Amino acid sequence: MAFSPFKFLQEVRSEAGKVTWPTRREVTITTMMVFVMVALASVFFFFADLIIRYFVTFLLGIR
Repeated sequence: MAFSPFKFLQEVRSEAGKVTWPTRREVTITTMMVFVMVALASVFFFFADLIIRYFVTFLLGIR
């Protein structure tokens, strides 16, 4: 089988045409969801870190 760059690019263009691209509204909504989830995860890990640090310092008697 011989490799044909022209045929390859033709197939790539054909496949790219089949892609369902998201609308601006969908991109905005999913971006906001990512920011909200990052904020929630940040708050969760902040408090988890505080609690773990408290217990470790209590158990080891560090002051």
